[in-house]
Amino acid sequence: MAKSISDVLALIKEQGIQMVDFKMVDINGQYRHVTIPAENFSEDIMVSGIGFDASNYGYAVVEKSDMVFIPDPDTAVVDPFCTIPTLSMTGNAMIIDNPENRPLPQYPRNIVRAAVQHMKDTGVADTMLILPEFEFYLFDQVGWEVSGRELSAWVDAKQSYWNSAVEGLGVVVPKQKNYHIAKPFDTSYECRSEMCMLMKEMGIDINYHHPEVAASGQFEIEPQLGEVVHMADATMMIKYIIHNTALKYGKTATFMPKPIYGEAGSGMHVHMLLLKDGQPVFSDDNGYAHLSETAHYFMGGLLKHIASLCALTNPSTNSFKRLVPGFEAPVTVGYATSNRSAVIRIPAYAKSPDKRRFELRNPDATCNPYFCYAAILMAGLDGVKNKIDPHANGWGPYDMNLYHLSDEEKAKLHHLPTSLEEALDALEADHDYLTAGGVFPEELLKNFVAAKRAECRQLAAIPHPAEFEKYYNL
Repeated sequence: MAKSISDVLALIKEQGIQMVDFKMVDINGQYRHVTIPAENFSEDIMVSGIGFDASNYGYAVVEKSDMVFIPDPDTAVVDPFCTIPTLSMTGNAMIIDNPENRPLPQYPRNIVRAAVQHMKDTGVADTMLILPEFEFYLFDQVGWEVSGRELSAWVDAKQSYWNSAVEGLGVVVPKQKNYHIAKPFDTSYECRSEMCMLMKEMGIDINYHHPEVAASGQFEIEPQLGEVVHMADATMMIKYIIHNTALKYGKTATFMPKPIYGEAGSGMHVHMLLLKDGQPVFSDDNGYAHLSETAHYFMGGLLKHIASLCALTNPSTNSFKRLVPGFEAPVTVGYATSNRSAVIRIPAYAKSPDKRRFELRNPDATCNPYFCYAAILMAGLDGVKNKIDPHANGWGPYDMNLYHLSDEEKAKLHHLPTSLEEALDALEADHDYLTAGGVFPEELLKNFVAAKRAECRQLAAIPHPAEFEKYYNL
């Protein structure tokens, strides 16, 4: 990884780089990019940037939409998926001002950086470490059609139980029995190992990878704890590596939360802890689950704002097809130790003070990671500021399986939104914690809600194949 402009120039020379690629992020959390010949790269570009039209990225800005992208030399890596030697960098978007540029407040990377600065200004902590878990499916084939003539979608995974009659060698996995299954059933092992090796080459340390529950090709890759801005960048790169490596192996990857009916959904659980002057803020030997009062208040902020958070952490209509009982996905607003049915789980295995933490289990990887992580930090800080005690508010600890409660007992609990529309309603009603310190611009939130409501309207107007089964012959 480069650290300065001179390091980038040296890397270009050492690696025989012929193209320099600038990866930018749109409002939905997808990469866009601009590429220049390496001989055109100079120190001036690192200062003056590359021009782009912010309106085409989904940002409705009051200022003129012409912006500049300033590369961050610390993100420079050689792109392993380019035949022509290519150096890749991400960075920050700036508004063109005289005499100097200033950060575009709506740009995702600027927002997570602003959230970190807000955390430092509060004095609560100076560092946030997070660990997102990446669950995804690898299919051998996929196809869909949405037209007046046909409404269909289909996938295939050779290892899946539905191929038991056609696979020929009996190497198929029973439904919902894929968790940690070994070879010969784990047919994508080498593919995932290569993904992890590429991540390591790009400065992303990995804990492990393994098959997940769903038999039809569900897997997980877990990185190590990292600083929140770095991990937001790493999230984008991890998804990029997974998608491109899958194609290299003749497969297709998806982070869609619920691609298969009746199988487990894919989430992106986010573990988190705070440090101040290098010391853990969340650790207390005498607290519940060895967590400090600050950690409990942080959890309280997350739980208080969880409905509106879902609009940013679960921003697809498909997200809420995953957040249903019975598939280890959270549905209850609460916290507990080693309990996957509550939205906040405290891992019992994180015993040392510097590792004591909790995970938020509702997010999924359809989110814009910069918005997601910044919103989580802002909600938690609001909890600390207002001393929101999760126990006093009746949010736990729930040290029991919440799926097995009676209907009467379940009715007493608070639950996550059941649709994207419901989450957007919550975001409109509850977002002051996001705009605190000017971190999330009000204009961005309005624009985001409007775009997502348009998605909801569009999808609600399309007939669903299951509706034919229910209503065709009435």
